[in-house]
Amino acid sequence: MAEQGERQRQRVTVVTGGSRGIGAAICLRLAAEGHDVAVGYRSDAEAAQSVAERVRALGRAAVAVAADTSDAADVDRLFDTTATQLGPVTGLVNNAGVSGPVGPLASADPDGMRQALEVNILGYLLCARRAIGSMTAGGGIVNISSAAATLGSPGTYVHYAAAKAAVDAMTVGLSKEVAADGIRVNCVAPGTTWTDFHADPQRPAKIAALVPMGRAGQPEEIAGAVAWLLSDDASYATGTVIRVAGGM
Repeated sequence: MAEQGERQRQRVTVVTGGSRGIGAAICLRLAAEGHDVAVGYRSDAEAAQSVAERVRALGRAAVAVAADTSDAADVDRLFDTTATQLGPVTGLVNNAGVSGPVGPLASADPDGMRQALEVNILGYLLCARRAIGSMTAGGGIVNISSAAATLGSPGTYVHYAAAKAAVDAMTVGLSKEVAADGIRVNCVAPGTTWTDFHADPQRPAKIAALVPMGRAGQPEEIAGAVAWLLSDDASYATGTVIRVAGGM
């Protein structure tokens, strides 16, 4: 019975877009904090399995699950697989995202924008919808937004900035909707970070001069904020957006 009680208290967190960059760093940081982790990914199975193996090396359970977060059936399968293999889901990190077309809005490809909006907004909503449908009191959601939500990203990807502004609004609204159920919903808004997310791999270096701290961020710095928001230390924090953007 004691073992069963321990299992019920175990933190099991789904991280979408967990196979690389910020998502991978989040998976590893959460594992170090005692979470079992479901590594959600879209297409790179090898990278996702590598992250899962690194989570296990930290002494936690892990499963890698392929899912298109903009597809409700895939989202259900992601959560069902996690619950079956790891236990009831207690946390969600909505991180999966795509930039879509890069450049001025006037020349942006409509299909590319549509795909980006489906992943960056609908995907977050579908995952959050499924999470709150099964979470009990003590559950937590962290959405990954972007400093672009308030900066606008002119000439780069206005549509992406608009999507991230929607994520901020979703965080505030949903946090109020489920607060009485004991579920917290928060958000982390990174600035430009050293990952392979960027169409131009050197973009983080190029924007460094514009950042008050003089550099782009590291994925681990974003992961630390996420881990705090899912910890007991953040028990009174909900509906908040933590900006981790070097002063931007």
